[in-house]
Amino acid sequence: MMRTHRKIAVTLVTATVLAGAAGAGIAQAAPATHAAAAPSACRPANHTAKITADAASSGHRHYRVTLTAPRGYASCTLAGSPTGVRFSKNGKDTGVKPGHYGTQSTKVTFGPGHPVHFDIQVPNTTAGKAADEASFTLKAPGGQIPGTSFAEGSLKVAAGTVIGPVQHGA
Repeated sequence: MMRTHRKIAVTLVTATVLAGAAGAGIAQAAPATHAAAAPSACRPANHTAKITADAASSGHRHYRVTLTAPRGYASCTLAGSPTGVRFSKNGKDTGVKPGHYGTQSTKVTFGPGHPVHFDIQVPNTTAGKAADEASFTLKAPGGQIPGTSFAEGSLKVAAGTVIGPVQHGA
């Protein structure tokens, strides 16, 4: 009889261990319930920007800076004109320090599938200085977004250049 009790005890212990291991395997295979948040499209490393010539207006040349974000980034909110804008040609600063115009409090959603743009308005009164890059800091409703964004494209800037607020669309 003692052998029968040992066999039953060993069988029960083995079954318990196997059931525990199977349960642990199921728990390990379960998907995570807390997905990591996607990084913000507003961060400079998470979007691209391009400068293109836009339609001229009376007395001004206009350039459009379009920002796009690829899939995988979280949408964010921008407001107002970018700050700290600098223009350069082949890495050398042009020395033109632009102002800004327009409403600075309008909120705009930016992210994958939601491109935004802002205007660079340059007076026609002078020949201007050639540039191939603009660097700038984006603004959120609560302040500046850390880091410097860069846009490439051919343009001419001059004294009196102003930057418009970020708007919906490309």
